[in-house]
Amino acid sequence: MVTFEQFMQLQLGSNLGKDFLRAIIIFTFCFLVLKLFKSYLIHIFKKAAKKTKTSADDMILDFLGQIHWPFFVYLSVFIASKTLILPKFINDILKYILVFLSVFYAIKGLQKIVDYVAEREIKKRTQEDTAEDTSFITILGKIVKGILWVIAFLFILSNLGINITPLITGLGIGGIAIAFALQNILEDLFSSFTIYFDKPFKKGEVILIGQDRGEVKHIGLKTTRIQTLEGEELIVSNKELTNTRIRNLKRMENRRVIFTFGVAYNTNIKKLKQINNIITEIIKNIKFLEFERIHFKEFGEFSLVYEIAYLVKSNDVKLFLDTQEKINLAIKEQFEKAKIEMAFPTQIIHLKKD
Repeated sequence: MVTFEQFMQLQLGSNLGKDFLRAIIIFTFCFLVLKLFKSYLIHIFKKAAKKTKTSADDMILDFLGQIHWPFFVYLSVFIASKTLILPKFINDILKYILVFLSVFYAIKGLQKIVDYVAEREIKKRTQEDTAEDTSFITILGKIVKGILWVIAFLFILSNLGINITPLITGLGIGGIAIAFALQNILEDLFSSFTIYFDKPFKKGEVILIGQDRGEVKHIGLKTTRIQTLEGEELIVSNKELTNTRIRNLKRMENRRVIFTFGVAYNTNIKKLKQINNIITEIIKNIKFLEFERIHFKEFGEFSLVYEIAYLVKSNDVKLFLDTQEKINLAIKEQFEKAKIEMAFPTQIIHLKKD
């Protein structure tokens, strides 16, 4: 029977018995510390995290809670093995396994961060008065997580001693070929990134593109959908939106309105002078309006032309249209009372007798 003293001096490969005993003690100590951290300390931290307002600490603790005991066992074995003299291939295998597990959990942790940021952005944008479409954030999060796994794969190959330069070069050439094949789609995709981060407009805002005006209903990865004032759905590519001028009517603090009308040439001077007072009074008596000016502008082809300017203290398109209608009806009513004739295209032919 081998005594304890004999075991301590027993030669096992390149190590003595006492070396294995030391390794077993280190393994046990490391495993108990890690197990204590997992079972006890994280439980305490979770209770403390419930009292904080931020959810970042919950995200970190949730990630740590997903690291299971097999990883702790292996990490303890790896640390303990460093006290022993082992063959090179065994050390390499232990190192490669540790790299694989470390990268795996590191990527899982980074994915948690990506999910946390995405969920926070989605929550923020759905709580606003005009909730935005958040599918873009979800898709962007998946793209980022996919890129993380590609980086992790290349990192593992590099640590295995594989030269990844030709692989990266091949991926680059393949990426260029794919980019050329999907050029139009990628242009719209990157344009959607520009719209999302630069925010020239948001869902629910009324914009003017050329002669088309409407409310933004959906901002997608390739196209943006706009509902025109006539009720039609206008679908515009994101590339076109980033390459053209856009007037965002929703972000106007005040809308300046300039319009003209004409009265008949046979209107006498007294009535022409009354027009200024009539128009001024009409506009000043309407809420949300600020009168600017009225002028007898010019002698038109068929009428005496007046130009009026006022401010609408709102960016609401419906309010603007309702107000303009109210002004037009009031002008018509007051002119009829004052017997001022509105102009319409006429032509007078003078005949001369010989």
